[in-house]
Amino acid sequence: MEKLTFYALSAPEKLDRIGAYLSERLSRDVARHRYGYVCIAMEALDQLLMACHCQSINLFVESFLKMVRKLLESDKPSLQILGTNSFVKFANIEEDTPSYHRSYDFFVFSFFNSAFVYIRMAGIRGLQGVVRKTVNDELQANIWDPQHMDKIVPSLLFNLQSEEGTESRSPSPLQASEKEKESPVELTERCFRELLGRAAFGNIKSAVTPVLMHLDNHSLWEGKSFAVRCFKIIMYSIQSQHSHLVIQQLLGHLDANSKNSATVRAGIVEVLLEAAAIAASGSVGPTVLEVFNTLLKQLRLSVDYELTGSYDGSTNIGTKIIKAHEERQLQEAVIRTIGSFANTLPTYQRSEVMLFIMGKIPVPGVTRMIQIMLLKSLVQVTGFQTTNMLTALPSSFLEPLLSFSLTEDPEIRLLVLEILLSLIDRHENRPKFSKISIVSDISVLKLKVDKCSRQDNLFMKKHGQQLYRHIYLNCKEESSAKEHYETLFALLGLLSVELANEEVVVDLIRLALALQDLALSTDEALPTYNRCAVHALAAAYLNLICQLTTVPAFCQHIHEVIEVRRKEKPHLLPEDVFVQKPKLPSSLDKVDGDVLFLQSKITEVLGGSGYNTERLATPYVPQYTGEEPLMSGPAFEEEEHRRDHLDPDGLDSVGMEEQERERRRQVVEKFQKAPFEEIAAHCGARATMLQSKLNQIFEITIRPPPSPSGTISSGYGQTQSRSVPIYEMKFPDLCVY
Repeated sequence: MEKLTFYALSAPEKLDRIGAYLSERLSRDVARHRYGYVCIAMEALDQLLMACHCQSINLFVESFLKMVRKLLESDKPSLQILGTNSFVKFANIEEDTPSYHRSYDFFVFSFFNSAFVYIRMAGIRGLQGVVRKTVNDELQANIWDPQHMDKIVPSLLFNLQSEEGTESRSPSPLQASEKEKESPVELTERCFRELLGRAAFGNIKSAVTPVLMHLDNHSLWEGKSFAVRCFKIIMYSIQSQHSHLVIQQLLGHLDANSKNSATVRAGIVEVLLEAAAIAASGSVGPTVLEVFNTLLKQLRLSVDYELTGSYDGSTNIGTKIIKAHEERQLQEAVIRTIGSFANTLPTYQRSEVMLFIMGKIPVPGVTRMIQIMLLKSLVQVTGFQTTNMLTALPSSFLEPLLSFSLTEDPEIRLLVLEILLSLIDRHENRPKFSKISIVSDISVLKLKVDKCSRQDNLFMKKHGQQLYRHIYLNCKEESSAKEHYETLFALLGLLSVELANEEVVVDLIRLALALQDLALSTDEALPTYNRCAVHALAAAYLNLICQLTTVPAFCQHIHEVIEVRRKEKPHLLPEDVFVQKPKLPSSLDKVDGDVLFLQSKITEVLGGSGYNTERLATPYVPQYTGEEPLMSGPAFEEEEHRRDHLDPDGLDSVGMEEQERERRRQVVEKFQKAPFEEIAAHCGARATMLQSKLNQIFEITIRPPPSPSGTISSGYGQTQSRSVPIYEMKFPDLCVY
């Protein structure tokens, strides 16, 4: 062997003849079952390959590959392993020049064609060798072509799956380990990672498509664990900038399976959830809204399937039976996935997504279930902090959101309040208001209070009255329960610490006193529990705001009233109302005197500390802002009726503003209640009038053309300009370019 190697190195032009001779000998020895000589020939070839790296090695390699192929075609496992091991050694040789005559197509098929389990690892290593030799060789047939990937990927997945459930490596990137200690699953995973790691932008789809087909063909989505494991390997192995390509393929696959069973769709969604968690921030790609559009479409389809009971809306005998609990599980998975995707986005894109989802929520009167699911999706998206409330809650988002807070459905109202809390809470104060209670010293809450920015002041100036009004009307709803009042208390608390300047503080105190009046009013048909709850809510909030204002006389009055209530009427305090079994009286009679917070007293003490006494002395009246023209419900109707009978002199707003609001309300009411023909005639008349005005303007502004158009004589001997179209005018030649 030493002499042969020395001869080959001294005369490299002889290599091809040496290879041809050894190949001929090996073929003859295989046919004659002289396996000892076969091993000697392969050993000689291996050593020559390792020693010789001259330019003329290409023809020698042809002989080598021919011999390896001969061994792989034999029916003896020992020869197959011998050939595979030789190929692996060859694959690790770095070659400087590309090859013109080689073809590795046969090896792609051969390494996974054996039924012998104990040569599987050799086959996996052989495949690794094929990938290394072909992926960077421009003269080779493309390893990423479907005819190759449709063999390689399913074979790898089969090996990954064969020991599923036994102890295997984590899907996070593998560390180098001793090869002899690796199991077939570990080696397969390493090979799969190497293949994916070499995939360029244009090859990602070629690698992922066979994975999707394999999971489909073998019903592996429903188990979830294996599908999730596969895609964790994919997401960790590919280059991070290509992550969005995998996500887009999964979304497309989810669309393609729209009418498949809920368990299959849930499996794909679960994989999407994991993929989004691994994807780096912002790597969802340029089509962010496409991601959410697909998920929302699947959410809506699932709700439709659950309600109709079939995938095509019919109830034929042949249609698949929908299992409601499976569809519910899918819906929850989609909502979690929406949240997972949202967590990878920057703030400005989250705002876009919020508006996008809000635009998908149907108007009231349409399926309640869809509204709830989309609002739950919004809850997932809104968990981010922003410095500017005007951008976090623009009018185009806030107004339709608040309109949903006045529906009769308590679940929808609660979801709306949760969304508001999530967006307003910028300093993680929300958990500190989770329970309504009378805190004697709020310093124990460790509230984070920042000075209001100019943008915060602008936000409250623009939207404050809307927020106050919706808090007030939510307290009037008979279907409001303990969790509603707790959320309303948290909203009041967050407004006080996040967005309150002196004017907002005054408005919030007036609102709390108006809630006390609401609970006292005999005109309102509120049950006893709701009355006690509103009283307790107002007491807890006034206890909070008085300590935030740090006016001693204000705090003293509030604490005195609370002490009287503790002794005489504990059912007006949160400790007796917001518990598992509220301690309530049969009726609320004689709630007066020292158990009430007095507006006159509060106005007096706060006025002495520099607060606006005029605003404090004016009772709060909820103002209609025209943002919920499509709402209905007892609270909405009662409030509209009440506004119709108000004395304008008692309002705290300027008269002109009130008239404008009234005019807007009448316009909204007209378009709600008037017959269609009347509305159409009204709009038609306005359009005709507009057109006539436009015609007059055009007559005034259009001047007659200059002299090239000529003039005409009128009947009374006067000349009058004649209007001629531009294309008929005759210009002098010098004017024409």
